[in-house]
Amino acid sequence: MQKKVLPNVKMYKRHMNIFWWANRWIHFKFIARELTSVCVAIYSLLLLSFAGSLLDGPESFEAFVSTMQSPLFIVLHVLLLGGLLFHSITWFNLAPKAMVIKTGDRHIPGVFIALMNYVGWVVISVALIWLIVIG
Repeated sequence: MQKKVLPNVKMYKRHMNIFWWANRWIHFKFIARELTSVCVAIYSLLLLSFAGSLLDGPESFEAFVSTMQSPLFIVLHVLLLGGLLFHSITWFNLAPKAMVIKTGDRHIPGVFIALMNYVGWVVISVALIWLIVIG
């Protein structure tokens, strides 16, 4: 079976600029939040490297620690921390839109859902700091 082709008909192809997201703050924030997941991946690799150096013995751990104390890695950690904070804050603020909780015929307010994310973040952070400093 042959396709019917209409004479002199062109398909409309809308041109999309590669920087379409840079025109509006909400689009820019969306792309930035997605790109900061790279910071999460890098920090995860650093954590795995830390655990691996612990398992490999004291010499490996000392080498890892001395590498992490270099100015380049300190700058990297500061940049990654900024990316992780932006990633966490924007996801916690987005949680009420992604997670609608109903109790009967009423909805839990979105502010409460976001607040519970922040409270959990603080509680876990304080617990980890307590374990590291006191324990």
